[in-house]
Amino acid sequence: MLDLALFGFLAAFFAIGLRRPFIWVLAYMYIDIVAPQKISWFLLASVPISLIGFLAAFGGWLVADNKEGTRFTFRQVLMLILLAYCGYTTMVADFPVAAEAKWSWVWKSLVFAIFLPLTLRTRLRIEAAALVMVLSAAAIIIAGGIKTAFSGGGYGSLYFFVNDNTGLYEGSTLSMAAVAIIPLIIWLARFGTVFPPDWRVKLFAAALVFSCLLVPVGTQTRTGLLCVGVLAVISLRAAKQRFLYLGLMAAAGLLALPFLPDSYTQRMSTIENHEADESASTRIAVWKWTLDYVRDNPMGGGFDSFLGNKISYNTRKVETTGNTSEVELDKVEDQGRAFHSAYFEVLGEQGWPGLFLWLLLQALGLIQLEVVRRRLRGSDDPLDRSNCALANALQQGHVVYLVGALFVGVAYQPFIYMLIALQIALVQQVKRLHQPKLPVRRAPMQRKMNPVGVGEAG
Repeated sequence: MLDLALFGFLAAFFAIGLRRPFIWVLAYMYIDIVAPQKISWFLLASVPISLIGFLAAFGGWLVADNKEGTRFTFRQVLMLILLAYCGYTTMVADFPVAAEAKWSWVWKSLVFAIFLPLTLRTRLRIEAAALVMVLSAAAIIIAGGIKTAFSGGGYGSLYFFVNDNTGLYEGSTLSMAAVAIIPLIIWLARFGTVFPPDWRVKLFAAALVFSCLLVPVGTQTRTGLLCVGVLAVISLRAAKQRFLYLGLMAAAGLLALPFLPDSYTQRMSTIENHEADESASTRIAVWKWTLDYVRDNPMGGGFDSFLGNKISYNTRKVETTGNTSEVELDKVEDQGRAFHSAYFEVLGEQGWPGLFLWLLLQALGLIQLEVVRRRLRGSDDPLDRSNCALANALQQGHVVYLVGALFVGVAYQPFIYMLIALQIALVQQVKRLHQPKLPVRRAPMQRKMNPVGVGEAG
């Protein structure tokens, strides 16, 4: 039954695309986020649905879409250069087989992010893409929220549609993405036109935001807690009554504490005492190894170059009995541990050139969105207010991603590159709407000539 439902839903998606080819772009976004072929047991699992969706999206745009006003931006060029550089490091990678496996999905993520802004020419299309992103992620988030509410979840034990540890199905990645899209959910509830804001839309949005906040609790990831804190702080800038906002935020935190499972509070306590936590100590040891590695290999080692690491570190645990404290040190040796940070992921795999390109791509996004926000924030035009709020939402989501990426290897996560594509499309739309209109030059009036010269002086 589930197979038939998933197949019927995608079949309807593709059928509507025959009339409106842009729908195929949205279909591919859904496929890339939810990965229904992993959920399916037979029908979708037996066909290359992702490749079909990608070819349909690109082919529909190439053949049938109006390309007026589309242009290639500098950030798309940056992604193209990063794509080419990743291709080069893959060919000379330290571990060719592993690098080829990662390259097989990274190039799709980058190519689609380069392509997507070309299709988002209108305000409606930008909203539709944002809506599909939110609802596709919501399919996973709502399932996680319900399981958390009834079972409390657990680190590494909260399963979603599939028992998978890739994409948004990885706990830390989902926690980060769930918090990052909260501003986008609020924007859709306030300014959406596909589903005009009424009490039903606002109620669903409120429930979805609550579910997004439950995901870090259910997955028990420290990254999720950090992302929630960062979003709470950066949201102050847009809050009109900041003291009231701070009071409500503090009250919500205090009210939530008694309902948090003990396993969650115990795991979060390791943020303060990271030396007692093997996972945190491993991260620090791998980061030190990465810095030493790029000192000798400044161009990086290609995808999954972490497989060559060999690390050792000491965990420190303090046990207190009465007035006596005893420090226990345990030496741990390990190898082939992942980077656990997008920044060190790019540095170790693509070296300093790749890290420069990646950081420049992120920084330009934040700067461009800030320019849009400042340009439109005083406007009385409804479209300008909507675009200003969207710029603020995308900027907040991007900041949450950049903070979460400190502790999660999500440098090439497709969901984040879709967020970047939305940023590019919004900036281009604002430029088109506010570009100075040149006066229309008219041809001088020509004196009507009498073809036979009647009435002219002879």
